[in-house]
Amino acid sequence: MTGSETTPSFRLAYVPGVTPTKWVRIWNERLPDVPLTLVQVSAAEAPGVLRAGGADAGFVRLPIDRTDLSAIPLYTETTVVVIPKDHVVAAVDEVSAADLADEIVLHPLDETLTWERRPGLPAHERPATTEDAVELVAAGIGVLVVPQSLARLHHRKDLTYRPVTDAPESRVALSWPEAATTDHVEDFIGIVRGRTVNSSRGRAQAPAAKEKPQAKAKPGAKGATKGAAQPKKKPAARPKAAGRGRPRRRS
Repeated sequence: MTGSETTPSFRLAYVPGVTPTKWVRIWNERLPDVPLTLVQVSAAEAPGVLRAGGADAGFVRLPIDRTDLSAIPLYTETTVVVIPKDHVVAAVDEVSAADLADEIVLHPLDETLTWERRPGLPAHERPATTEDAVELVAAGIGVLVVPQSLARLHHRKDLTYRPVTDAPESRVALSWPEAATTDHVEDFIGIVRGRTVNSSRGRAQAPAAKEKPQAKAKPGAKGATKGAAQPKKKPAARPKAAGRGRPRRRS
């Protein structure tokens, strides 16, 4: 290898709450010679990182501007409200946005949900991050509405969460620059979509099946080659001698 050559690699961005472990494991099994590097970014930063070439592909939260980015929606998350364990909401299985009308609902600067009208009462200040907002919930200052994966990511023993039935949902997608759909990007798309290593859509194709040798034509069969051995003919049966007539009786 010359000094100008570099080992090919694949850079994968992901936002908080998304766990790419399963896909990374499959990548390492299928392409062990191509290192995969994980790049964690905030949901707001992810599209810019992809456009700037900071990653070949990435897991993002929709919506994003798709002018020059391709995106494959993967799944939709349940939205939950994070509350102290002794909060009145903890006594029920789920709530609606109207049930939070009298609560101070924190609105961090990195919020990933798109609201037409946010529930509850606004806080005096917006926390810088979701992690900061969780700390405020633990301090009894308010509650927080987030995708369930973020509630799990910032789990605390003194907090719990409940689904919010009519809140906007967060959709997670795999995205990449449309003009940079490389072979490795196609490989990763195949992994995320669950294609097998020999899928017709993937680059790794199954080896062609070996042709079976043609069976030799049976002697006497249609299409047999000239000169092939022919079956021996049985000798023609001799005609039977005519039977003698019955003797006449004497009168």
